[in-house]
Amino acid sequence: MPPTTPYAGKFNSYGNNNSHPQPHSPYRSGTAPKPAKENVYNGAYSSSENPYDIPQPHSSYRSSSVSSAATKEHHYKSSCAVSDNPYCSPPPHSPRQHSTSCPGRAYRHTSSSSGSEQSCRNNSTKGRLYGHGITASYGEMCYHDNSLVSASLEALIQHLVPTVDYYPDRSYVFTFLLSSRLFLHPYELMTRVCHLCVEQQRSGDALLDKIRFREVAPKLVQLLTEWTETFPYDFRDERMMRCLKDMTHHVARGDEYSWRAMQQMTQRLIKRLSALGQYEEAVAALNAVAMERPASLKSKQASGQRSDVMSVCDDPFILAQQLTHVELDRLSFIGPEEFIQTFAMKDPLENHKGFFRKRKTSNLEAYVNWFNRLSYLVATEICMPVKKKHRARIIEFFIDVAQECFNIGNFNSLMAIITGMNMSPVARLKKTWSKVNTDKFEILEHQMDPSSNFSNYRTALRGATQRSETAHSSQEKIVIPFFSLLIKDIYFLNEGCATRLANGHINFEKLWDLAKQVSEFLVWRQVICPFDRDRRILQYLVTTPVFSEDELHLASYESEGPENNMEKDSRRSLRSSLLHRENRT
Repeated sequence: MPPTTPYAGKFNSYGNNNSHPQPHSPYRSGTAPKPAKENVYNGAYSSSENPYDIPQPHSSYRSSSVSSAATKEHHYKSSCAVSDNPYCSPPPHSPRQHSTSCPGRAYRHTSSSSGSEQSCRNNSTKGRLYGHGITASYGEMCYHDNSLVSASLEALIQHLVPTVDYYPDRSYVFTFLLSSRLFLHPYELMTRVCHLCVEQQRSGDALLDKIRFREVAPKLVQLLTEWTETFPYDFRDERMMRCLKDMTHHVARGDEYSWRAMQQMTQRLIKRLSALGQYEEAVAALNAVAMERPASLKSKQASGQRSDVMSVCDDPFILAQQLTHVELDRLSFIGPEEFIQTFAMKDPLENHKGFFRKRKTSNLEAYVNWFNRLSYLVATEICMPVKKKHRARIIEFFIDVAQECFNIGNFNSLMAIITGMNMSPVARLKKTWSKVNTDKFEILEHQMDPSSNFSNYRTALRGATQRSETAHSSQEKIVIPFFSLLIKDIYFLNEGCATRLANGHINFEKLWDLAKQVSEFLVWRQVICPFDRDRRILQYLVTTPVFSEDELHLASYESEGPENNMEKDSRRSLRSSLLHRENRT
């Protein structure tokens, strides 16, 4: 079984004890991290060998300006920087500052003009003072200080639909597309949005209908562009692709510019989905290679002939750089919707051959599996050597690698290394640990101490985030969070707040908070790793076989014999079990 806690075995419980010296953190002092060393390894994966040389995904945040004064081509330009985040200050699209140009628009007649919308606003608005702000209701949409706090599902869907003189705020588009899957299938949402967008232009006059649709088509294309670029994995469902194709044909009858934009959007989407397929196939192939068992445990001399990590890379800084490559490469393929789908209700259409042919959270799960693999790799490397001094040297090497990961901002690899070194097969090697200076390791443990809800780690993460926002180099932009804790935070945010209110409305304040958490992750995800790739090291990290939990325990007993009868019985049982397993295979 994978480790359920990173603090089994040797980890000391610090509680609130602040007696340990704090590490020299680039996030506390504000100084730049250690400059990149000249990389003596110039090898790189070829495109056919390296699963991580797949082109980076499109930015999740694109320009969505829909100014009526702009030309039609302007609607499809992605002019904003890739780091543009609708939830970061100072951009005006923060979900906590969200306001809409027409809160009452969800209840206008489909042929309403701006005048009738104003009438709707006047007739349906109910306002009251609430606490230190003003709460107002527009039909079935409730606002507090101009921020949407709750609404019915139908109102939220209608609020997403663009018109000739309205386009939804970008933060609203992202938030609702992200969390709407808690209430209905993405295919159902897309079908309803496209249907409403077309139907509300109908007047009974074919010529007038064509003119009206030509005016709204660029905004519909803009909405679909944001959808395909931010949530491309939704379109692995063949029904979503059919709906997109139908809308392309519909747009082609009314507006040539919009039709061309739809064609370009579809090409980008297909390219993105193709890259995803290649990545998943590559990861599956790597996992198959990694499933091979290490050298037989019958002889420590035989297993000692296996290459160890220091024979591949003896520079902790270089290894930390390559770990950062793996982390960022795998992060880049996690779809934002996977966080929500981890706790979404089971879909009654789960057996549909298109959308559900691949698991909805497969890339997120693959990244969690990478964390477990790295932990087991660290433990395997420590338990493998025959001689005590070699084991101690490996431990000290990984402590240095963990320190470099901390300085880079790679907290996920840092925690995986700490987890591996605290697994019980490693923690019980008392003679080996007696040869190790553990001062630096204890400082790193203290930095990732789980007490007070990981308060030390969260302080360092905030510092890394601030450094990233004001970065003067690509290396300073790197923030790789402790991923399991990020998932836990999002899970408890979902569990701790009601999704629906007593009046049946959807609690949109909760959806804002979920979107803010996921949005921050997307900014971290899109950073391009600035370090040189080393093909040999990367290959070793992702493919070298590692011990299972039972094999780790047996290797540990062979390194340092059992200390009591319980351990003797455990070794005897493990030998019998593993020998029987080898004979069967």
